[in-house]
Amino acid sequence: MLVSTKDLFLKKNIKLKLLKKGLLSTFQDLGKNGLRHLGVNPSGAMDKYAVRLINILLQNNESESVLEMHFPASEILFEENCTIIIGGADFMPTIDNQAIANWKAINVTIGSILKFNKKVAGNRVYLGVKGGFGSPKVENKFLPYLGNSMYESKIFLKSSKTPHIRFTLGNEYEFLTKNSKQNIENQLFTITKNSNRMGFRMNTEPLKLDKAIELVSSAVDFGTIQLLPDGQIIILMADHQTSGGYPRIGNIISVDLPYLAQLDFNDSFKLQLISIEKAEDLLISQERDIQKLKESIKFFNNI
Repeated sequence: MLVSTKDLFLKKNIKLKLLKKGLLSTFQDLGKNGLRHLGVNPSGAMDKYAVRLINILLQNNESESVLEMHFPASEILFEENCTIIIGGADFMPTIDNQAIANWKAINVTIGSILKFNKKVAGNRVYLGVKGGFGSPKVENKFLPYLGNSMYESKIFLKSSKTPHIRFTLGNEYEFLTKNSKQNIENQLFTITKNSNRMGFRMNTEPLKLDKAIELVSSAVDFGTIQLLPDGQIIILMADHQTSGGYPRIGNIISVDLPYLAQLDFNDSFKLQLISIEKAEDLLISQERDIQKLKESIKFFNNI
């Protein structure tokens, strides 16, 4: 849900006050599954990995809602003692003008003000609170906060980057010309301003098909790479449609979707083709790391 100054009103359980709404600040979680047959896509956060890590570090449910923000981000006054973690992009956050770190639990006291001062790296920052946000039906420049227990994680995480965005073959990849198959891994793809949470449109040397084909609309997903009639590609993102009729030449692997989601207009990257088996191995490895993180948190917080 979009957070704006027009649809906020005072509630009894108010804990956080929105001083500035920021650019496209929305409540997001891991999405809602099981409704695609009705034409409803899962949606959710663009960088779901960041959401999971934030909630794990706060010992929340992994699917707890967080506030997804772009730069310039929201400015928030805390009207309740609480614990927060900021993750995803680095927007140089401060509490009462004192710098704070990403990926680290911060105990915040009543009257403190959170600001984001400069876009250093990444394009989407996430704010999570211990206990989670309440209903996103917020009013009168306020954000509800449920759960006021103080909590401090004894470990924190650092951001990482990858130089390439990896993908697996799509159903219509074989329809590409030989040159296009070679070029897809050898050229830069630049995100255009005509991009949003539904999809990232690219600007590069146009790709071509061996011959014109007509396709019946088929299922698409977060990360599906579609070839447009002009030879450019669009990569479907969190708010993608559930089906589409453009050729599906590839799919961004799940592990690399968070990296892609943190890119901005005019950012460029290369695509790297890998096997489905390799993509599965990378996902399994990531899930093992997440499980180790959960076990570490239980261990350190029981010392």
